[in-house]
Amino acid sequence: MKFIHRYFLLLCLFIPGLVLAQKKKSNPAPPPAEIYFPSAQNWEHRSPESLGLKAAKIAEAVQYAIEQESPNPRSMEQSHYQSFGKEPFGEAVGPFKDRGAPTGLIIYKGYIVAEWGEPARVDMTHSVTKSMLSSTVGLAFDRGMINNVQDTVYPYMAPIWVMEPGKRFDRAESFGQPQLLDLFSTPHNRKITWDNLLRQTSAWQGTLWGKPDWADRPAADAKTWLNTERATPGTAYEYNDTRVNVLALATLNIWRRPLPQVLKDYIMDPIGASNTWRWFGYESSWVLMDGQVVQSVSGGGHWGGGLFINAYDMGRFGYLSLHKGKWKNQQLLSEEWFKMATTPTPVQVGYGFMNYFLNTEQKTLPNAPKNVFWHLGNGNNVIFVLPDQDLVIVARWLKSEGMDGLVKRVLEARE
Repeated sequence: MKFIHRYFLLLCLFIPGLVLAQKKKSNPAPPPAEIYFPSAQNWEHRSPESLGLKAAKIAEAVQYAIEQESPNPRSMEQSHYQSFGKEPFGEAVGPFKDRGAPTGLIIYKGYIVAEWGEPARVDMTHSVTKSMLSSTVGLAFDRGMINNVQDTVYPYMAPIWVMEPGKRFDRAESFGQPQLLDLFSTPHNRKITWDNLLRQTSAWQGTLWGKPDWADRPAADAKTWLNTERATPGTAYEYNDTRVNVLALATLNIWRRPLPQVLKDYIMDPIGASNTWRWFGYESSWVLMDGQVVQSVSGGGHWGGGLFINAYDMGRFGYLSLHKGKWKNQQLLSEEWFKMATTPTPVQVGYGFMNYFLNTEQKTLPNAPKNVFWHLGNGNNVIFVLPDQDLVIVARWLKSEGMDGLVKRVLEARE
């Protein structure tokens, strides 16, 4: 009897546990919520309240962005000649397009929770173009076309035939002159790495498309323009569009196809961008590539040209950045590339690869976390990316002074 009694007690202890285990087995933990990505045909809008945001704060942020419109002329051509056009050799060599009203989007968890202005309008985006350019370098890196960003660029280059209508090679005046362009022929330029070009620390020396490197944002003392000692590549940061255009031409040389086609095939089409964006170079930036005349595009609108795009497409690129190059189930750009792109440049910790601006020291955005970054172009055109908050903010024609205030107000909508 004692044996039966003990057996009964053991069953009483064991059976509830068995039942509980079976219940757990039949009711597994719910799978994590699927991340929303907009389709090419539709980008879902949600009210702020439906996603737990304060609608009043979102409305306040939108109104603030509108009120913080850049004071620069809406004529981009006029704006150029009031600024960069005053530089030596500052004449426009690419197209301009008059801009629209202040415009933007607030994207939370992939959904559009607010928009203002004319998001479907195609405008110049100026140096946000640089982030597209660096992405084409990233695509080449991911495919093994660039072995290591610390490699010097010189060994990757082939001779470049610049197309100049009317130019003849049989003139006596041309005898003994270089007939092909070599971007990295000098001892100084041979030291430049891909990383140097991407971080604007190359100190490349020369003239490209009629724009000398020293003529871009020249020093105040004109006596130093032609005899300034160049820094060793990698030791000094200098934002310089001539050198950006060197990177664009070097990248064209390894892809051997127009960079807008590369961007379209591997980035813009997969993320569902519209068919309205265009990427231009200059009237002088044509080369002969494998029997075809190809335009080498510019990295911005400094002398005209660059990327012309709408705010929705900018938002999609920002959302791709938020997910470190992944779109739905496809890794368009490697996480390794994004890690490098958002790693601070030692001599300029607020800058990664062009044109990833970093909040490392929280100087530009004191009210935002340190890991926030943004793609920035003149105007200002900005794509703010806030990874921890699952937020992307697109703002066009926003004062520099208004950048922190806009981000601050959007962040307050989550509190």
